[in-house]
Amino acid sequence: MLERLNQAMEYIEQHLDQRIEAAELARIAVTSEYHFRRLFSALAGIPLSEYIRRRRLTVAGARVLAGTEPLLDIAVRYGYGSGEAFARAFRAVHGVGPGEARRTGAALQSQPRMSFRLIIEGSGNMRYRIVEKEEFRLVGRKARVPLVHEGMNPAIVEFMRGIGQEAMGRIAALSDQEPRGVVNVADRIGDDRAEGTELDYYCGAVTSADAPGDMETLTVPAGTWAVFESSGAFPQALQYLWRDVFTQWFPSNPYRSRPGPEISRTVISPDGTTADAELWIPVERTGE
Repeated sequence: MLERLNQAMEYIEQHLDQRIEAAELARIAVTSEYHFRRLFSALAGIPLSEYIRRRRLTVAGARVLAGTEPLLDIAVRYGYGSGEAFARAFRAVHGVGPGEARRTGAALQSQPRMSFRLIIEGSGNMRYRIVEKEEFRLVGRKARVPLVHEGMNPAIVEFMRGIGQEAMGRIAALSDQEPRGVVNVADRIGDDRAEGTELDYYCGAVTSADAPGDMETLTVPAGTWAVFESSGAFPQALQYLWRDVFTQWFPSNPYRSRPGPEISRTVISPDGTTADAELWIPVERTGE
């Protein structure tokens, strides 16, 4: 899998001055576009589109400083329809416009080429199982929140506080199947999973019961799920578990993620410092 990812990275380098389709990169990596975008953002730490943009402007920056081509030619070469659009994008990355950079020989930012290799540290205690699950319903409260990769998510904290103990008790009482208890669900997440991307966030229970009038229902189709468990510091236990699933487990196993909600259940210690985390990811076999 990593060899194919690196072939896709080489394709990016060879086509920085052409249109690059994520579907073609996924074809090279022999996976779905959906999974490729998620795997890339987990491995690289930035969305695919942002990496390509930074690489283009890094190479364009070198051409600007070389001083042998008109700035408009460089702009067009790297996909910008006007000098103004190129200047805005150039300044956003380098902190200086292309004309000024050429006149002054300014120091520019650089996005290095990326390649991937798998390092298994063996320090975690991630456990997993594969579950085939029929269609089910999630019933609970819902909010639209931004994605936060590390640390507490203020929007989620505020949402959870607003539910109240009485409603939380009613949600917990609805649970009658796996994953059991009160669960948190992230749905309709942007493909690139960029920081600040909005998503539907549910606090609910997986149940066969009908939704009370003050709650919402999310119907989840039948499918295969990879279920991961881990323990550690809160909230890092769950955040690091998600990262390790995509950076370590997927590259080493014959599965890929598929569209669908991601479900987590976190049991926090009484002092609030540690947690046991369970993560349900919708998957499909790759055929390997």
